[in-house]
Amino acid sequence: MASVEHLVPAWLTVPELAERLSIDAGKVRRLLAEHWLVGVRVGERGIFSVPADFLVATTPAGHEAATWAVVPALRGTITLLLDAGLDESEVIEWVFTPSEELGTTPLEAMRAGRKAPVRRAAQSLF
Repeated sequence: MASVEHLVPAWLTVPELAERLSIDAGKVRRLLAEHWLVGVRVGERGIFSVPADFLVATTPAGHEAATWAVVPALRGTITLLLDAGLDESEVIEWVFTPSEELGTTPLEAMRAGRKAPVRRAAQSLF
C-alpha cells in the first residue's frame, strides 16, 4: 500500500469529494460502487480516500468559481482494469505509473483526452 500512497500526490476523503463535487456523501459512495472512482485506505489512520487527480476542474461559461467532475475516461478504464483482475489499489497504481507506451502516466493521458491509447494499454494486461 505504501507504494500507492507514494505515487499519488493528493488524496480526498469521501466528505471532501462530496464537497468538491457538490453532491452528498451517499452519491459519492454510489460513484465508488459503480466504479466511476476507486479508492483505498491511506495514512496512519487508514482513512478511505480517492486520488484528487481523478477529478478535473471545469468552469462553466459565466462562472468564476471552478466546478469539478470525474475525469471522463476514468470509469471505462477502471472497469477494464478490474475485469483484467486488478484490485482497486492496483488500479490506482497502474493509472499513476508512467507508461513507456503512452509517454506519460495513463491518468495524464486520460486527462489530455487520449482515451483510446490508454484503453489499448489496459487491454494488454489481459
